[in-house]
Amino acid sequence: MSNPPPNSAPMPSSFDENLDFYNESRSQKIWRRFREEPLIPLGCGLTVWAIVGATRSMRKGDHKTTNLYFRRRLYAQAFTIAMLVAGNSYWQKDRVKRKEYDKLVAERDRMDKRERWLKELEARDEEDKAFKERVKTRTATAYNEAKGVTEMVKKKTEELKDEVVGNTK
Repeated sequence: MSNPPPNSAPMPSSFDENLDFYNESRSQKIWRRFREEPLIPLGCGLTVWAIVGATRSMRKGDHKTTNLYFRRRLYAQAFTIAMLVAGNSYWQKDRVKRKEYDKLVAERDRMDKRERWLKELEARDEEDKAFKERVKTRTATAYNEAKGVTEMVKKKTEELKDEVVGNTK
């Protein structure tokens, strides 16, 4: 990862060990969760197995086996829910760390965006100043040229006037 901007808060050292954990893809997250809580997929699998068994025994018309599979489904679902609750309490500290990390990343991104915005404003201000200076220079040059043309016209007018007045005398 890149270094955080100088004005942002430093990240806690507990995040230095395993930064890949927080920058994982969806499939990596699923496999990590399977490794962390392997009993939940097991409970889901047992539930599906019990439902499939109940469906087969219903088609055969075996009511005793159907009820047995439905009880197994109930136990499998209870097991899955118990594992969800246990896993949730066990991994709560991890979720708190994840929220802290997300806040730090959001703050760093906000500061980066703010810095880029300020640089953009400064660049636009410099461009505006340079444009105004060019306009001022061009205006002054055009004014001086116009002044020179006006002076030439005055001189020529005087010469023609003197010539016309000189010819009439």
